[in-house]
Amino acid sequence: MNRRSFIKHSSVVSVSATSLAAASCSSPKEAEATDNSRPFDDQFELNEFTVSDLQQKMQSGEYTSEALTKLYLDRIEAIDKKGPGLNAVIEVNPDAVTIAKAMDQERKDGKVRGSMHGIPVLIKDNIDTGDQMMTTAGSLALEGHKAAKDAFIVAQLRRAGAVILGKTNLSEWANFRSTRSTSGWSSRGGQTRNPYVLDRNPSGSSSGSGSAASANLCAVAVGTETDGSIIAPASHCGLVGLKPTVGLVSRSGIIPISHTQDTAGPMTRTVTDAAILLGALVGVDPSDAVTLESRDKSVTDYTQFLKADALQGKRIGIEKAFLKGHEGVVGLYKEAIAVLKKQGATVVEIELMKGLGETGGAEFTVLQYEFKDGVNRYLSTANARVKSLSDVITFNKENEAKAMPFFKQETLESSEAKGDLTSKEYTDALAKTRTWGKRIDQLMTANKLDAIGGTSIGFAGCIDLINGDYDTGFYFCPPAAMAGYPHLTIPMGNVHGLPVGLSLIAGAYQEEQLFAIGYAYEQASRKRTRPRFVKSLIPG
Repeated sequence: MNRRSFIKHSSVVSVSATSLAAASCSSPKEAEATDNSRPFDDQFELNEFTVSDLQQKMQSGEYTSEALTKLYLDRIEAIDKKGPGLNAVIEVNPDAVTIAKAMDQERKDGKVRGSMHGIPVLIKDNIDTGDQMMTTAGSLALEGHKAAKDAFIVAQLRRAGAVILGKTNLSEWANFRSTRSTSGWSSRGGQTRNPYVLDRNPSGSSSGSGSAASANLCAVAVGTETDGSIIAPASHCGLVGLKPTVGLVSRSGIIPISHTQDTAGPMTRTVTDAAILLGALVGVDPSDAVTLESRDKSVTDYTQFLKADALQGKRIGIEKAFLKGHEGVVGLYKEAIAVLKKQGATVVEIELMKGLGETGGAEFTVLQYEFKDGVNRYLSTANARVKSLSDVITFNKENEAKAMPFFKQETLESSEAKGDLTSKEYTDALAKTRTWGKRIDQLMTANKLDAIGGTSIGFAGCIDLINGDYDTGFYFCPPAAMAGYPHLTIPMGNVHGLPVGLSLIAGAYQEEQLFAIGYAYEQASRKRTRPRFVKSLIPG
């Protein structure tokens, strides 16, 4: 994702001609060898099926959960491991079919747990499962690590009747390893590709969840975010993604970066599916004290807020910084604004992004301190061969050829050099980042806003393992990330086959408001398109 670029530059930037040239996706020789623009012939029978579609099929008896699970597993083998070769799934669950059979038996017995009953789900490989699968954050240092028990949200999914289909690849250590990392690459899982244009980056760090959900390798997927790790890959992969309010979804059993910014959330093809999945994930967890703040602020059915006329009478702040830049992205943004107006919303131009340069460095400081503290706590009780961040750094150095073939581990090392959470440097930086909640609240109150909109992120960049990610501009994630506020992205169109998302943010625990507005926009615009698995934009 672009968190690394944001921290490095501490401002909203555009792609430079030199960085674009350095990151050319395919060489002319490669382009000559194949018809790169020819789409993959995709006849999958479950393409674009929603959770509701699948429930209806199971209810009618046309499909069972076992049959659906096998179809998705076959799809992973055909599309992810072979075919276009997305490399989005790092491991499939050997117990998936068994779980599905159990859910089918419950249905036969007249017990349906809810909307997620029998639905195949993929989850990110930094989320613990107390089963036969590993939890590694994509790192070879954690290879072989099997968690003793489920993360709280995995237990919630199982309770809801979901079938844990497998785990998705990610940017190693959730993209907190190097200053020139490549999103979607991990030493354990390799490089995940964007299903729209295969030599483009799916962004990260929830790269596999984004690529897999978009390519119909599962019904829905779960990602995690610290700053952009759900929103950016959802935008690049033509998905709906929700970063919930920090505290709405438990983080216990998730390999951490930041206890003040981390959260898990849905990555789906529709707003309705995101609402359904969020309802299954939420819950107060005694092992994650911040979730106590969500008591009486969450619901188990967010679909009740989805109304096609929800934009009537709403006031939406539109970030004016994104009205300039790449003409393709700006064109989509202006079209989205026109849809909001046509559906009855009042649009107010605002400037939220001003001042990011003042806090970008502070955010990175906070994340380094909290990453060291959180990873050391996690590893100290894990069943892994490494027991601390220092151990991870040592392992990587000793296995450099395999663990660090393209980029190194400066961010791990700079985090290890930090002190504890009583450090003045940390507390001062945290005070700066926490001002963002107040800034958003004040801006919304002053303009009587129901939400603030912006372009989620620019077009997907080229995969470049040598130079790493480059800036694509239009990055809207930091304010809501630092505030701990909810952030929703919805597809707002494609240019040259590359998707871009419209972002909506609001105050703490305003998920229902974002879902309502996002659903109304989605129904009026219908901008989600199925990926075509084009090899490259370079003719050949």
